[in-house]
Amino acid sequence: MSAAATAGTWRLGDLEVNRIGYGAMRLTGNGMLGNSDGTPIDRDAAVALLHGAFEQGVNHIDTAAFYFSPLRSANELINRALSTWPGDVAVVTKVGPARDVSGEWIAGVRPDQLRGQVEENARQLGRDHLDVVNLRAGGLGTDSVAEHFGALAELREAGLIRHLGLSAVRPEHVAEARTIAPVVCVQNAYGLDWRRADENGLVDLCAELGIAFVPFFAVSGRRREAAASREGDARVRSVARAHGATPAQVRIAWTLHRGPHVLAIPGTANPAHLTENIAAGRLRLTAEELSLLDGPAPQPRPLTR
Repeated sequence: MSAAATAGTWRLGDLEVNRIGYGAMRLTGNGMLGNSDGTPIDRDAAVALLHGAFEQGVNHIDTAAFYFSPLRSANELINRALSTWPGDVAVVTKVGPARDVSGEWIAGVRPDQLRGQVEENARQLGRDHLDVVNLRAGGLGTDSVAEHFGALAELREAGLIRHLGLSAVRPEHVAEARTIAPVVCVQNAYGLDWRRADENGLVDLCAELGIAFVPFFAVSGRRREAAASREGDARVRSVARAHGATPAQVRIAWTLHRGPHVLAIPGTANPAHLTENIAAGRLRLTAEELSLLDGPAPQPRPLTR
């Protein structure tokens, strides 16, 4: 059994994937913000990293056309890696938000502009159709997802998209979208420090409906795109010590314990961290540890060097 398969599998429509996947947001530098110094990531190193993920059983990768930094795009790097990889990898991308060539965000994307975004993702990835496309609600300029999701449903009917999902949404958006077309996954910010999807019932709703729930920022929490820093939660450090694990592994394992429908897409450009993240699928937390982590977080103390 591969390392990524130790947490089990889930189906995105007719695509069976290991629950441990890979998020490409950090592949070109510091997330969607790009490298702060403008230095492009080495292409060969990036391809080697992706091949390393695939070799460890990752067969589900999350990306977007707006993941780019100077001279590099995540989609371009994924395309190059997949072109020399013999196995099957489900690629999940997202549309809605967009950035211009200078990296500035474009607000208020119209439904009729989504076809161009879908075609751009397909072109960059070197594919004639996309496995899964998530509609990301943030930045649409409207509270309803119906028109935008309907536009994607038409592209699904035309064969450009295999399956549809949602990102950065509320439970009512899921209900609204499902009246238009099937939803195979929901991708929202979620983790030990960011549990809104528990508070509004979204995680449990996805379980009831058989929809994959895919947390992002599960490791970084409210630091979002910020670079990794020392673990500030003593509970996480304690559980990590008990298992001989890293705090990041504990955070990933905590999300996976929320249910078999929860997937993980931790991202990194560091090969050692990649292996650690994938190995988190083997980590089994005890009931006592889950109770500790599920409780209210203690007031953080200032970290000293």
